[in-house]
Amino acid sequence: MCLAVSLAGCSELGGTNPEGHLTNLSDNLVAIAAPYQDLTTVRINPEDGCYEYRHVGPVETTYLPLRAKAGNPLCSRPPE
Repeated sequence: MCLAVSLAGCSELGGTNPEGHLTNLSDNLVAIAAPYQDLTTVRINPEDGCYEYRHVGPVETTYLPLRAKAGNPLCSRPPE
């Protein structure tokens, strides 16, 4: 998990769009993120500093933690 945190933490983030989604994800973050997630709707959760993406399901739309291919959450800062 430390690898994912350190790689994600090194990302150069651009701005955000009107919906609050990040407009520029680093190549490192994109490379370690699991493929089934929508990387066009990523934001950082202000409570824990972890990335999350918008998941549109059959019943509701919600934000889920962005995960690495190994299954661990990706965060922009180490856990406190």
